[in-house]
Amino acid sequence: MKKVLTIAGSDCSGGAGIQADLKTMTAHKVYGMSVITALTAQNTTGVTSIMDVTPEFVGKQMDCIFTDIYPDAVKIGMVSNSGIIETIATKLKEYKVKNLVVDPVMISTSGSKLLSETAMDALIGRLLPAALLATPNIPEAEALCNIKITSKDHMEKAAEAIFQKLGCAVLIKGGHLTETSDDLLYTKENMVWMTGKRIDNPNTHGTGCTLSSAIACSLANGCTLEESVKNAKAYITGALNDQLNIGKGSGPLNHMWGLT
Repeated sequence: MKKVLTIAGSDCSGGAGIQADLKTMTAHKVYGMSVITALTAQNTTGVTSIMDVTPEFVGKQMDCIFTDIYPDAVKIGMVSNSGIIETIATKLKEYKVKNLVVDPVMISTSGSKLLSETAMDALIGRLLPAALLATPNIPEAEALCNIKITSKDHMEKAAEAIFQKLGCAVLIKGGHLTETSDDLLYTKENMVWMTGKRIDNPNTHGTGCTLSSAIACSLANGCTLEESVKNAKAYITGALNDQLNIGKGSGPLNHMWGLT
């Protein structure tokens, strides 16, 4: 059985973060493991409190995993301060991690910055260049390249700029566009549009976490990067089409939609 590690924050309501990642891994029939970077008190209506794990304890969690059950792929989500980011980057280099997918959780849905300037600098300078793939949404892509994105042409320019800046492949998620939900994969070899119809479903909590985890699962199973992104997009589409409706706010996806 292939093994996949998620390094992210915990969502006590189960729709995003570590919980969404582990559900996604189960649905993909891989062995899921976790390094928790923060505890959050949240539900479908919002986040009320965050408690960071110390960088030292994050490092100890990583040591325990990499010295015993070495993962075939790693996904990184919420990393809330520069100390945690520096520790993770150091451990990734120490253990020679490959198949690394980083979901740069930088900007909230409302447009608020979730990271301090110091943490943003560490994410951009230390963590993202180590990735095989970065998966920013449009506001995060704008923050990474200082290009305003309102069209698919803008997405192409931004993807090229981010690739040149970071040196890793980039998947810009198009969910913030008004007419389509097409995503753009930019690699050293080519640029590929992943087309998709916009699904009428207000329950999208944890979509970014789930997509990046699904990509990591396919990479662990030996798929190419392009195949992994296509597989993950199909999985997300199915989870959204299931129309699960839980909670009073923007609810979670049905991660288990494909299981009988």
